[in-house]
Amino acid sequence: MKRPIGVIDSGVGGLTVAHEMMRQLPNETLIYLGDTLRCPYGSRSEQEIIQFTNEMVDFLLKKNIKMLVIACNTATAYTLENLRKTLPIPVLGVIKPGARAAIKMTVSNSIGVIGTEATIKSNAYEKALKNIKPEIEVQSLPCPLFVPMVESGILSGRKAEEIVRESLAPFIKQKNMDTLVLGCTHYPLLKETIQSVTGDDIKIISSSDETAREASAILEVHELLRADDDKTDHMFYTTGELDVFERITRELFKTTVHDIQKVNIHQINNSI
Repeated sequence: MKRPIGVIDSGVGGLTVAHEMMRQLPNETLIYLGDTLRCPYGSRSEQEIIQFTNEMVDFLLKKNIKMLVIACNTATAYTLENLRKTLPIPVLGVIKPGARAAIKMTVSNSIGVIGTEATIKSNAYEKALKNIKPEIEVQSLPCPLFVPMVESGILSGRKAEEIVRESLAPFIKQKNMDTLVLGCTHYPLLKETIQSVTGDDIKIISSSDETAREASAILEVHELLRADDDKTDHMFYTTGELDVFERITRELFKTTVHDIQKVNIHQINNSI
């Protein structure tokens, strides 16, 4: 089936998921939408998160997508179940795939989760982890500075390391924790810096790989996989400025992405 897969995120972080999907599903066409204008979602109210996510979904449904991937942990935590009930297409989030990957990796059964304030407040990862393995010990930590840092293009260097080190200070002292879940799709863009701060004894888990594998399995079950190998024309949309978005795509994809457009999907109001 030649219809595209829709991928949404609050900004550029979901590009890590899109990149892995492009690698694992080379025949599929993706349409990516990042709401960079209103990023980050992690400090937003639940009502705003739901409203903004629904506006992104409405935009992509007009593109005749065959599947929706919510490549944003915050949006997944607050909208996944309702979207699954209301949309006529398969919907996949990033929290459960990330939780499953962490369970596979941990030896000590002590897992750390870092994410936005809203994601950590939702306890979505702790619930997902304990549903799989009740004896798991979960420690959660909000890192509100990480998303703005990524959205401004600060991915490495002294400033990035200082912010990461200060943010993760409460976790560095945890002796039993052997696995750290990056509970925000922006965070893999900081993975090298995070790993240098935590040390090699901590296994860093990104949900991107597992999400792409689940997307492939869901498409196969629903008989939605694209059978031909014709050229795929991916499209990327952003609600904010193009410069940082273009810079992140170049760094992540190791090539220049030409099909990027700025779009207006929302009603701006002065209270937001």
